[in-house]
Amino acid sequence: MQKIYRSLLATLALSCISTGAQAKDVTVMISGGFKAALEKLAPQFEARSGDHIIVVSGPSMGKTPQAIPARLARGENADVVIMVGDALKNLAKDNRIQPGSRVELADSPIGMVVKQGDAKPNINQEAELRNTLLQAKSIAYSDSASGRYVSGQLFKKLGIEDKMKGKAHMIERIPVASEVAKGKYALGFQQVSELLPVPGVTFIGELPENVQYVTRFAGAVTADAQHRQEGRALLDFLASAEAQDSIRATGMRSVKAELPVKRRDTVQ
Repeated sequence: MQKIYRSLLATLALSCISTGAQAKDVTVMISGGFKAALEKLAPQFEARSGDHIIVVSGPSMGKTPQAIPARLARGENADVVIMVGDALKNLAKDNRIQPGSRVELADSPIGMVVKQGDAKPNINQEAELRNTLLQAKSIAYSDSASGRYVSGQLFKKLGIEDKMKGKAHMIERIPVASEVAKGKYALGFQQVSELLPVPGVTFIGELPENVQYVTRFAGAVTADAQHRQEGRALLDFLASAEAQDSIRATGMRSVKAELPVKRRDTVQ
């Protein structure tokens, strides 16, 4: 009996060693919109799989060296990319991701913040948003999908494009809310999931639905992934039903949820 017990212990020990030896470092290149969700869900995935997630942050698009397309182009290692869906399409065209590996993850609306302690404007209706923008001394928006919409379409839709010149500014790479928190800008626009984690600001709310812009976030396994199977397992977990409460808690919407506005992947 004692020999059997010792044999079982040995088998268990070997199993633990084997599991540890098989654990992988899964490198994820990710843009800001889905990062808060990944940070919430990563511990669950790591505990379940035994693998370790390494996060490399960068914009989905833009001209900075930190942008995900630029990182991949210069040969930086990644097993998985999580980013704006339209930018992911471009990576697919450039053969940077595994064919058929794309997984839809979440939809992200745009919101607005002011510096903590400042007056809270009302933006529930289109007319209120227009008035808030006209009265603001300065406005900040991102260099990614949400910012391209704000600068390229929102101001035009509101009929105030000319009046925004000189006071609306694009913020490259860093969170827009961090600049608002410093008092550099009166208003800040970005995807809600990127605004909420930043201290020193007050979240005012989402854009009115008739002028809202919803960005799809998706993930894929990279063409040069060293750990393809583990990367796919991570994406499947992030898209699973059990992950949705954590995703919605960051200000994003579940992909399968019925959206009040038509989802848009691209910015004209």
